[in-house]
Parts: sequence; C-alpha cells; structure tokens
Amino acid sequence: MAGRQAKLLSDAMFDRALRLLTSSRYPERNRVMLLLSFKAGLRANEMAGLTWAMVQRADDQLSHCLEVEDHIAKNHRGRRIPMHRDLRKALRELKAYDRPHTHDTVLRSERGASLNSASVVNWFADFYRTHGFAGCSSHSGRRTFITKAAREISRCGGSLRDVQELAGHASLRMTERYIEGDRQTQRRLVARL
Repeated sequence: MAGRQAKLLSDAMFDRALRLLTSSRYPERNRVMLLLSFKAGLRANEMAGLTWAMVQRADDQLSHCLEVEDHIAKNHRGRRIPMHRDLRKALRELKAYDRPHTHDTVLRSERGASLNSASVVNWFADFYRTHGFAGCSSHSGRRTFITKAAREISRCGGSLRDVQELAGHASLRMTERYIEGDRQTQRRLVARL
C-alpha cells in the first residue's frame, strides 16, 4: 500500500453516501456495491468477480455467508464472510430488479454487461469526487470495514486473527496496516489504566 491510504468514512459519511445513492441512475446495484465495500470489506476485483452463486444457496435463496472464491480473491486467498443484514437486503432488492442467472456477476452495467475491476474503481472515484468525499477511493470501504472490525472484535470474543481472515490477508502485519488508530479511544484507554 504505497502512498496515501484511502480515507475512512465515519458512520455519518457512510449514511450520507447511502442516501445519495437513492437518486443515482442504478440505485439497486450502486447500493450493493457500496455495501460490499463497507459491510464485507471486498476489494474492487472481488466485487467485479462476485457471482450470484457466491451469495446464494443451492436453492437460489440468499445465503447467510458470502463466499469469495479463490479465483476472484487476491493471491487466491478465498474466504467466507458472514453477510451483513443490510447487504442481504440490498442483494435481495437487486435480484428482484435484475432477475439474474446463478452464474451472472452480481455487479453489472445498466446494459447487462459484467463490470470489471477498473469500472468498479472508477465508479467509486467518480461518486466520491462528485459528492465531495475528499481522499476517498474504492479502498475506503475496505479500510473502514477492517478498522471497525478490529475495534469491535474483542467484544465478540475474537482476535485480530479473525479480522485477518475476514480481510483475506496472508499476515497480521498486512491487516495492521489497514487499521487506523483513534486518539480519543487511546486517551480513554490510558485513563482507565
């Protein structure tokens, strides 16, 4: 991750982004794209390669886990990610709108073509630039997801190893590079010692 890291979005910024999507040209798909980034921590190439088979059970009902298969994952490090309820709802709405086949990619253009990773990156860049989210990129959702997961994991009885697995990183060192510190939390922690 050379250079500047993508900016994290606060909860208020994320909520604003979701509201802005309701008036976009393809709101069902755009909402899924944003949620795949922020609620599942997917990379642009993983979003572009995600098929309905990876989010559905054999009976075509939405699964409770998102299966990132090795062939779409960076370094072929596939993983299973529990599906956030908001993402599940958005996928259900997109499925009703698009009526896709099992092997279709989830993210498609308005004309029905699969999006590639460059299209996903460009969509995020255009969206953030248009709406004044300075410093944000397609990686902002992933960084936000990993940072929030790291902050919450001990409350769930887990460890940073669980966050590493959700992120699909080969090492904890890489996961740590994604996590942004919080000065107020650090002050509260030291005050309790």
